[in-house]
Amino acid sequence: MASQMIREWAGINTFAPATQAKLLELLGKLKQENVNTLTILVMGKSGVGKSSTVNSVIGERAVSINPFQTEGVRPVMVSRSRAGFALNIIDTPGIIEGGYVNDQALEIIKCFLLNKTIDVLLYVDRLDAYRVDNLDRLVVKAITDSFGKEIWNKASIVLTHAQLSPPDGLPYEEFFSKRSEALIKTIRQAARLKKDDSQASSIPVILVENSGRCNKNDSDEKVLPNGTTWISYLVQRVTEIMLNGCKSIYVDKKLIEGPDPNQRGKLLIPLIFALQFFFVMKPIEGAIKKDISRESKPSWETRDVGAANRKF
Repeated sequence: MASQMIREWAGINTFAPATQAKLLELLGKLKQENVNTLTILVMGKSGVGKSSTVNSVIGERAVSINPFQTEGVRPVMVSRSRAGFALNIIDTPGIIEGGYVNDQALEIIKCFLLNKTIDVLLYVDRLDAYRVDNLDRLVVKAITDSFGKEIWNKASIVLTHAQLSPPDGLPYEEFFSKRSEALIKTIRQAARLKKDDSQASSIPVILVENSGRCNKNDSDEKVLPNGTTWISYLVQRVTEIMLNGCKSIYVDKKLIEGPDPNQRGKLLIPLIFALQFFFVMKPIEGAIKKDISRESKPSWETRDVGAANRKF
């Protein structure tokens, strides 16, 4: 992390004054809690708006985007500083290719994250995707297998393309609610989260509109159809996740490679030997002794012993 060049966060000056004030307020809240660095990991399928969301939050074209080309194969970390606070956002390529998880892309992401700490995961999808499918389950499972299910304690769902008119005349909030519930249910199932897992039952969902057609309010802030000023709201939710009491995820070799199969079960070896001794060897030994005690001696041995006694 130290080798990453951190530039001044000049892009914050492009936001509306009201948005700037809110962002600086939230950054100040983090510093009051002795949080001087925030690292956000952005993941999801290809073409859902991950890079565009990074650029929107930074306030500049920090990550190149070309809708006519496939995503790059390597993650990109954008680092910016403001008043002693460092913000790192890691944009990653989609890990699905041809309907399956691209193991090579996933390994590149994990190697890139080695020795870094993930404070917040933004799981990005589209609001206008309407339904979940097996690809969503594969992505969630791949993230969980790579970083542990605890990563979802530090996660938020981000739904892009939020400046839309819902189909079939559904009210905006109802459509948003149904889409969110479907994704949260899929995450719980694919990540094998229990209902009593810390944040599993309340993964926050954030709406985002990265295009220039996003409406603005009287304060010149980008506003969604439900009235949410989404940039400041996103940073607010990220701040809450950072301070939710759950540990950030440190990516070390042990986390990436998983438990050593050669070490698996070694602690059980003494217990297995003890069980074998008391429940297998001891009963066999007792049975042998009992058989010996019950064994009748042959007549010639009894005769020889009797003769020897008479002799003396």
